[in-house]
Amino acid sequence: MIEFAIAAVPLLLLLVALLLGRYPGCEAAMRLAERIASRARRQATTASNSRRPQPPTSRAAHGGLLIAFSLAQRPPPLAA
Repeated sequence: MIEFAIAAVPLLLLLVALLLGRYPGCEAAMRLAERIASRARRQATTASNSRRPQPPTSRAAHGGLLIAFSLAQRPPPLAA
């Protein structure tokens, strides 16, 4: 019984906080989102001044073509 109570206490505390209109971690999430957005803006302005690298080209099958190759048992029959 004590194990259940130990596991249920954090859940009940979170439920009470949500019912009272408090959102735990909301301020931290907002600060993190602002920091990520400012970093992205800063990188976008510096990246626009320099030449962007080209993505590497790959000759290997990917996506649906990879699935098609892996599922292929035999070639299609020849047209008669």
